[in-house]
Amino acid sequence: MDESQARPDPSVEPADPLRVWFRFIRLSRRVTAAVAAELRDLGLSIPQFDVLSTLSEREGLTQQELAARLYVTKGNVSGLVDRLVEAGLVERRAIPGDRRSHALHLTPEGKVLATRGIAAQADYVARTLGQLDAKDLRVFEDLVVKWRELARSDAAS
Repeated sequence: MDESQARPDPSVEPADPLRVWFRFIRLSRRVTAAVAAELRDLGLSIPQFDVLSTLSEREGLTQQELAARLYVTKGNVSGLVDRLVEAGLVERRAIPGDRRSHALHLTPEGKVLATRGIAAQADYVARTLGQLDAKDLRVFEDLVVKWRELARSDAAS
């Protein structure tokens, strides 16, 4: 299929939101698979990387706070953190005055792996999205932010 068949001429046919939606979903899956492959080379899954990268930004979160940041259940985070603790990448530290919760911190090995994962992700972004010119990137960011706000409004109603 040549380029003219892949994209309708915008002056002839208006963009169809459903078609754009499907393209966006397919792109998301492709990008996720590509990043997952790069993280796999480091010995990480995407959920493991999500935990490490989140803790690299803000250590000392509880599992409940981490779950909220990752938009997953506390139960999902619990097993994931257990495995990262067993692997020596994360440690639980007691929180003074709170016997039920623990603060999560990266171990030195966890910090190294988080840094390597972040670098792999940054390299992928530079090779793909980073190839857009500044104007197109700004337009794309503005559209994503607008769509995010519409999604937030829809969820709130």
